[in-house]
Amino acid sequence: MDGTRGPIRYPFPDPPGPDTAIEIAEGVLWLRLPLPMALDHVNVYALDDGADWTVVDTGIASRRSRALWQALMAGPLNGKPVTRVIVTHHHPDHVGLAGWFQSEHGAELWTSRVAWLFARMLQLDEQDRPAPETLAHWRGAGMDPALYAERAAQRPFNFADTVAPMPLGFRDMAEGDVIRAGGRDWDVRLGDGHARDHVTLWSRDCNLVIGGDQLLPSISPNLGVYATEPLNDPVAAWLSSCTRLAAHAREDHLVLPGHKLPFTGLPTRLVQLIDNHHGALDRLIAHIDRPRTACDCFPALYRREIGPAEYVLALVEAVGHLNHLFLTGRARRSQREDGAWLFQRVEGPGA
Repeated sequence: MDGTRGPIRYPFPDPPGPDTAIEIAEGVLWLRLPLPMALDHVNVYALDDGADWTVVDTGIASRRSRALWQALMAGPLNGKPVTRVIVTHHHPDHVGLAGWFQSEHGAELWTSRVAWLFARMLQLDEQDRPAPETLAHWRGAGMDPALYAERAAQRPFNFADTVAPMPLGFRDMAEGDVIRAGGRDWDVRLGDGHARDHVTLWSRDCNLVIGGDQLLPSISPNLGVYATEPLNDPVAAWLSSCTRLAAHAREDHLVLPGHKLPFTGLPTRLVQLIDNHHGALDRLIAHIDRPRTACDCFPALYRREIGPAEYVLALVEAVGHLNHLFLTGRARRSQREDGAWLFQRVEGPGA
């Protein structure tokens, strides 16, 4: 990447309607599926393979999503079958209907091995109440006691709520692979931080990049730590991924993201995505001048009120940033009698 970086631009300012498509380039359609949350949509893409289609990401499994896909396949996809689904990463809004496409439409699933393993494991792991490890993780973060008591007594979100059953069988996509789709050859490059081994696709034949949630405009994806890997450092993984991908970024790349609008100016955006978390770490290190829990750090990280609906996402990201400071030697931690971890910055040269 050279030293000049242009502004971020949005060549397609109006998104497609729920049962329509926008042709981004020859053989590449932009579709959008609704989500029942504050981020109320996910972008999916259809790549024309001649007699059939490759679909990149699927939306969640719901009656509404399946009905919209039926309308899309009959309309903008011209009745041609979907024979391959590429999933960028394991989160429900991206993998939700992959199993449905496999079981009901005979499609082949392509994704990274880590994405498939996580998605299938979580889809099979239904819980009536939060697991003991999850409760310990929340206590470790210093979760608000009233909210903790409420959530501990409730059925948690299960992947199976919005991810269709996933049959055995997938095609592994690894770093350095080259695939053919939509009349183009695409380099597979894997990201990390938001989701381990997140697939991104870089066309060798034109300026298109399919970015999933690794390459988003205007918002930054959540870098969360969960009970499955409580000392994970997604911030280090994110910074490393953005730096690696920046070596391939060009001003003329048209990025097709998992949310928001397609954009150009990828070199600038990658610098922003890196700087955003360096800024958060700087605010955090100033805030932990005395021992604080992850939830004590919400004001420094988010600078806005965190409500119940977004509390857990804020919690897991706060843990991610504090883990980074701890694992890189910039903070120490100790555990309170109630199980909460207290983080405090390390004073002195090089800290």
